[in-house]
Order: sequence, then C-alpha cells, then structure tokens
Amino acid sequence: MDPSRLFDEFPAPSYRGAQQQALADIQDSLAADNDIVLVRAPTGSGKSLLARAVAGCAATPAEVGPEEPIGAYYTTPQVSQLDDVAGDSLLDDLNVIRGKNNYSCILPGETDTPVNRAPCVREREFDCQVKHRCPYFSDRAIAANRSIAAMTLAYFMQTAGSDVFGPRDVVVIDEAHGLGDWAEMYAAIDLGPETVPPWNDVEPGAITDLEDAADYAQYLVTICNRGLETLRGNAELTPDEVAKRDRLTELRSELSWFIEEYEDPESATTWVVDQPDGEGSRLTIKPMNPERYLKHTVWDRGQTFVLLSATILSKDAFCAGVGLDPANVALVDVPHTFPVENRPLYDVTQGKMTYERRDETLPKIARTLVRLMQRHADEKGLVHCHSYAIQEHLETLLSEFGVDSRIRSHDSEDRDGQLEAWKRSDDPTVFLSVKMEEALDLDGDLCRWQLLCKAPYPNTRDSRVARRLEDGQWGWYYRTALRTVIQACGRVVRSPDDFGATYLGDSSLLDLFERARTDMPDWFAEQVDRMDRPDLPAFSPDRAVGEVSASSQSFQQRRSHSTNDTQDHPLSDVWGE
Repeated sequence: MDPSRLFDEFPAPSYRGAQQQALADIQDSLAADNDIVLVRAPTGSGKSLLARAVAGCAATPAEVGPEEPIGAYYTTPQVSQLDDVAGDSLLDDLNVIRGKNNYSCILPGETDTPVNRAPCVREREFDCQVKHRCPYFSDRAIAANRSIAAMTLAYFMQTAGSDVFGPRDVVVIDEAHGLGDWAEMYAAIDLGPETVPPWNDVEPGAITDLEDAADYAQYLVTICNRGLETLRGNAELTPDEVAKRDRLTELRSELSWFIEEYEDPESATTWVVDQPDGEGSRLTIKPMNPERYLKHTVWDRGQTFVLLSATILSKDAFCAGVGLDPANVALVDVPHTFPVENRPLYDVTQGKMTYERRDETLPKIARTLVRLMQRHADEKGLVHCHSYAIQEHLETLLSEFGVDSRIRSHDSEDRDGQLEAWKRSDDPTVFLSVKMEEALDLDGDLCRWQLLCKAPYPNTRDSRVARRLEDGQWGWYYRTALRTVIQACGRVVRSPDDFGATYLGDSSLLDLFERARTDMPDWFAEQVDRMDRPDLPAFSPDRAVGEVSASSQSFQQRRSHSTNDTQDHPLSDVWGE
C-alpha cells in the first residue's frame, strides 16, 4: 500500500466538511505502519469517498512481486449502502458483485430463475453456452480482475477461501461497527422450519442443555447425509431440490463444526442454546466468542485494513468484540461539521416501553405521534418502531384515531419496496419502520422528522445477552443501544445545510443517555445537552391529515426562531390529555 497517493485518489473534485483533515490523519496513521486503522466519522461526513481514497492506495502489479497481494476490497454489512455505492458516479470504479440470488438466468425459458437455481446448478455436468454473458459470472469476473471489488460483508465472508476472491492488499470495511454482530450471525446455528428442510419429521424434543443440543445436532447430520445421498442420485434437480441440496449441505457443515468444537476439550469456545418455546420448537445454538471466526473470513483476507463507522464508541470494546489487539490499532476521529441546531433532539417521552409497560405507554405515544403529525403537517416523517409487534399495534391505534390515510408501513417481505415507494412520494406521509436505523439516506425533504418509539436494548431473553449480563457486561449492553440510537439520529440530517428533528418517545432513552454518557461522542453529547420538551399542538386527528394550517410552521421556520431555552413548558396544557 502507498499512503502517499491518498489525496490523489480522493474521487470528489472538492472536500466537504472535515474530509481533508480526515485524509491527512488517515495518511499519517498508515504511514506509521499501522495495519489496522479505525476511522470514526459522523453520519453524513462522506465515508464512502474516504473509503475509495484508501482503496485506491492498494498495491498494483507494477509495484510488488508476483506472489504479493494487490488491489482492494470494499465491503459493507448493508445492502442499501452497496446500492448507494453502485449508483454514485464518483465511485464508478468500485466494481460491485452480489450473491447469485440477485441475478436472473438469461437462458430461454429461465429468465425468471435466479442464477442460484439455474440449470447450471440443477443439472449434472450442464454446459452453459452463454456463461460468458451470464450477469452473475460477468460481474464476478470483472470484480475479481479489477483493482477494487465491492460487495456486502455477507458475500465477502462467504467467499473466504475462494480461488476467485483471494487475499488482497487492502480491505476497507464501511459501517464497521456491525462487524461483531455479523460474526455472531455467521457463527450462530438457527434450527427451525425455514432452515431445516425435513423439519416436520425431525422436530426436536426439549433441549435443556448443550449435551442435548449436541445429540440433536448429530442426529440432524445423519438426516442431512441421507437427504444429500438421495439427491445425488438424480441426474437433474428441480429448483426446489437445488434449494434443498444447498441448505442440507450448509446445515451439515454448520452442525459438524459445532459438534467438533463442543467435543474438543481444548476449544476456547463457550456455547449457549435457546429454545424459548420448548419441546418441538425451533432452537438456536450460539458461541459466546464469535469474534474468533472473523480470522479466516476477514482478517486473513488482507494486509492493511481501514474500518469506518460513526459509532465505534469504545476502541477497546470494539477491538475485543472483533478479535483485535487495541495496541495494534490506530484511531482517527473525524469531527462533526453539521450545525447542532440543525439536528435537534426533543423529549416527548410518555413512559417506559418495556414489555411490562408497553400496553400502557404505546397508546400515549400514538397520541403524541398524531400531535407530531399536526406539527409537521406538510413534512414527511419516519417512526422507528423497533419491532413488528410495536409497529402493528401502533398502526392499529393510528387507524382508530382516523389518521391512517397519512401512514405507510411495511412487513418483512416488502420492506424495500415500500420504503422506495414512500421515498418517491411527495405526500407528507409518515413511514412506520422496523430495523431501519442504519444505512438509510433521507436527505432533504425525503424526511424532516422522526420518532424513536423504544430504547433499542438487546433482547435479554436471548441467552447470549443474558450470559453477558450475568458476567457483568453492562457497558456492552448500554453501548449497543446507544450505538443504534446515534445511527438512527443520523438518518434525517445528511449534509451541513440539511435539517431534521428527532423525537424520543420512550423514557428509557433518557436513562440510556445517563448510563452511557462516558461512551457518547462529544458531538452527540452536545445534541443531548440541548434537548428540551417541545410545545405541541393539542390532539386533533383532523388537523393531522388535513391541509397545512397557519399554525403549522415548517421545521426550518421553527428552527430559525428557536433558542436553547431550558425553561419548563406549561406541560399541564401541552400533555394533559
């Protein structure tokens, strides 16, 4: 890698915010022979452009010997982030490759068939005459042979050990705060109707401990072997049989690895098992230290790594979670250059949204949301519902209030389509979202305000979470929630002249800010310190869906008249309904 090229490789014609200083700091860290550099850059600071500059410094064939790795990988956990990269003209030399299921076969009669179910994977010794034009293999060949290959983190990890995507000189990971979470997903074994093809015939009994889990895993390996032997006897497979074959192969590999680790007395892995609904129900087997599985899937794939994120809150904790030695990792902090008054936080809390208190609190939040819709009568809004259960209940309450004509939502199957339809619409609709706190760019009038319904704490009913808390890892618990909140706050303010309000509905968020204060970035702490309780209009559903009233100023107008006054509002009038 040649850090001296960093400024020349920056793809934009000019710098924005603190990008120039960030490049200088990254260059200094790389020039000091640091193999791993963490870059903490706030949302909207142009991390993708910084990432492209770093990737452009990777070794070329002319600079190193024939056995030395060259080129770079750009990877991100978020599919939407990869879509943004693919559509950015400044990043057109990042050659994107996706999984086979994202491409359609081009053979006659197969144009509705994804490549992972095409004849080349269904028929033994199938000779495809148009493989050179296949969209998947074409993109793969281009990405494999160009200097910068871009892919999701899932695809990157799945190609570990691949002859096509071997080690490269530089690996750049955007949104890297999720690396530990992806290691957990990669290492966890989920056993249920969707993941075990013959589930109805092999439902487990009550799994009470790891010995039960290992016995059941061994039984499933036997079942997988039988199923695969039967499928191998067919000269041609149907698309459904291909899916079954692939899943049985993957399942056998996952289970065999668990059994081997469990039976190895020298293994350092601690396992936990969840079967919350008891006998006959799905279960999940998870390692407590999944970071070790990043070694061959990530850390062995490059010589120099640059990891970018807005929310690596603690360098030491992040390194521990992904298997790195903090002493070998440099940290670059990029300041926030967006005016704090453009990104205000508002306290509209109505009580705790814990499971025990939710039925009491959520109707109050629903009424508050109606009042926010009145306040922002001509502006699009986003609601972070946290779960589909909360989303469904909230949507029902809003329908009962008669404001459903201004509401859009999604389910797990149509989330991307519904999101894009909402973004394209010019109407001031409110989108009830689930798990959209990250990698969502709502610049300008796409969205001017948002509501956080619940503090996003990890689920304590998850055995791995419970085990960590038993071990006293409360700092991890609060950092995880704070990280998600900060990510969410960045969805509606994307540039220095953009503006958007974030409202907090769950009083547990205020408690979170107190408990996680020491891990809070200074720029976000400034937002928290300026937070106040707004004066909202009286509850009137008709005004929430009607024409914009004279009393409904735009957020920009209100912001121009706002102050950081912390005096109490007449809450008996505002909140007394």
